[in-house]
Amino acid sequence: MKKTIISVVTITIILVATYFIYTSKISSQNKISQIKDTIKIIEEPNLLYGLNIDSFSVKTGKIEDGMFLGTLFEKYNISDKLYNIVQKCDTVFDVRHIKSGQNYSVFFSKDSIPDSLKTPKYIIYEKNKVDYIVFDLNDSLNVYSGKKDVVTKIKETAGEIKTSLWFAMEDAGVKPILANDLSEIYAWSIDFFGLQKGDRFKIIYEEKFVNDSSIGYGKIISSYFEHYHDSIYAIPFKQDSVESFFDLEGNSLRKAFLKAPLKFSRISSGFSYARKHPILKIVRPHLGVDYAAPEGTPVHALGDGVVIKKTYTRGGGNYIKIKHNSVYSTGYMHLKGFAKGIKVGTRVSQGQVIGYVGKTGLATGPHLDFRVWQNGKNINPLHIKAPPVEPIKEENKEAFEIEKIKYKGLLDSIEFKIFNDTLSTDSIQQNK
Repeated sequence: MKKTIISVVTITIILVATYFIYTSKISSQNKISQIKDTIKIIEEPNLLYGLNIDSFSVKTGKIEDGMFLGTLFEKYNISDKLYNIVQKCDTVFDVRHIKSGQNYSVFFSKDSIPDSLKTPKYIIYEKNKVDYIVFDLNDSLNVYSGKKDVVTKIKETAGEIKTSLWFAMEDAGVKPILANDLSEIYAWSIDFFGLQKGDRFKIIYEEKFVNDSSIGYGKIISSYFEHYHDSIYAIPFKQDSVESFFDLEGNSLRKAFLKAPLKFSRISSGFSYARKHPILKIVRPHLGVDYAAPEGTPVHALGDGVVIKKTYTRGGGNYIKIKHNSVYSTGYMHLKGFAKGIKVGTRVSQGQVIGYVGKTGLATGPHLDFRVWQNGKNINPLHIKAPPVEPIKEENKEAFEIEKIKYKGLLDSIEFKIFNDTLSTDSIQQNK
């Protein structure tokens, strides 16, 4: 009898416990379901320029030629607010800088009244693809600036030169503007006026996007250039708080002098002790190198130094001479004009614009006559051998070795037939 009672009690306890566990589980599931329903209701607002566009109707347009802020306000019948808005612009935006072709958007409250009969709540002017100005036209007038979210993607490309670096970039699927950045990295190592068919390159670079649309490039992260079968890797490394590019041996790609004072051009006449002058028609020495380039092309200082001569001569036209150290000086002739601030005694830095290609003096067309003196004697500018700047320091060699292996591996994995593939941003952690 006792056993029967115990069994009944045990079964009862189990049933009661099961009931409570089941109801508790149902209750928990109901709560979770309620929470999920709540989450579904709370959706992120649909933002444009930081404004919830679900609350507005939006009209877009472009600034037309001759249009000012005043004409834009007049177009939407809000001229009465112009003066106060301009006062608010004082420290935010110069309204005189509104440019034709730029986008603008007009926000109206969303209701049954036609937009043509309503007063705009906001006007947004896009300064460029990232920055914009918001004219808040509500009761408390306000003007403020904003930025669109920019996503940076790490990408790669590779190419081979058939005619020029410019066209090789296009063939590789990237905009030729990237050639400028690449030429700056190798400005001390490769003469880009002497590129040959068959020269090749690989680049790991940043590309910036707004709303999945490309807005341009960021920096080149690492690169490889094969010139005359000489392979030069550009490995990024931060030393003394400055990030520079180094070769595989840890030598800086930056040297005391640039390879040339112009970024892109061609050599029209070389160094010679007996050249027939194109105007005077007599044979005499030409102790420099002529670079043919469009008039107005920027001319860069070959290296750090001091301007020791800024003058005009009958033969050389507008002329600058820079002393770099106790050994080297450089000269720049036939300039169209001088850069702002250039005068005798001015200290210039490597790559600084000092003047512009012209045809002053005895010149048949726009070009730069570039000269180099070593210990006071003219030498062929193409034969100058400048020492590199400081290489990787002993205490940084171990860290550099890690970066070198990483970036060399990434560059070596890029095939020349593959263009513009996206790398995982996780695969590149730059040296900090």
